Amino acid sequence: MGYDKLQNLDVEVLSISVDSVFSHKVWNETELSKMVDGGIPFPMLTDRGGKIGTLYGVYDEDAGVNVRGRFLIDPDGIIQAAEILSPPVGRNPEELLRQIKAYQHNRATGEVIPSGWQEGGKTLKPSPALAGKVWEVWQPPKK
Repeated sequence: MGYDKLQNLDVEVLSISVDSVFSHKVWNETELSKMVDGGIPFPMLTDRGGKIGTLYGVYDEDAGVNVRGRFLIDPDGIIQAAEILSPPVGRNPEELLRQIKAYQHNRATGEVIPSGWQEGGKTLKPSPALAGKVWEVWQPPKK
């Protein structure tokens, strides 16, 4: 997934770690720039002492690091989704895009996004008539 896909969705990306600005610079120049042309195109912020990580529940005080976390924060500053992973498992960029599109669709239309939804898929329009009858109008995708 390219950063341009996130930009096309009008998403602002920030990365945060307890590492210093100097560590970020070296990591970007020696490692990331070999994986991403030109290096990371978004800001890498420093969280010395884990204050931000503590607020978001990702700071491991014993190890002195922030564990991998991803937070979708809406334009009003409300966390809509959070994913926290330990180092052995990587994130899924396609799921990130799906969630962003789902939250943006919900924000624009008020429609509810069902499980397994993909862009262009069926959504639900909340109403008193729908209560207790979701099963009549929506079935999860079958594998």
